[in-house]
Amino acid sequence: MEEDFYKGRLIEEHGIEVIVPTEEERTIIHDVIYQELCLGVIKQKSKEKYLEVIQHLRERGAEGIILGCTEITLLIEQCDVDMPIYDTTTIHAIEAVEKALE
Repeated sequence: MEEDFYKGRLIEEHGIEVIVPTEEERTIIHDVIYQELCLGVIKQKSKEKYLEVIQHLRERGAEGIILGCTEITLLIEQCDVDMPIYDTTTIHAIEAVEKALE
């Protein structure tokens, strides 16, 4: 999240202000992904933590949430949050199919 993979492009190419979770929140996100979701473990408590992070981002001005890791959609769905969620896995899959069909 600290790198320019998404952040730089969103800022430079689209003029979108990017708000990232705090260092502590990034640790929570990382730990849930690698210690649970990658192992097929899905916990309600972890979902609640993610929703808290999303709420904190909203309080800091976020108007949408990018789910930038394929596993996050195992926890968070659009119906869980009342702001737009951008699932990069789905976005990439749609783009790949469109490119393949050109």
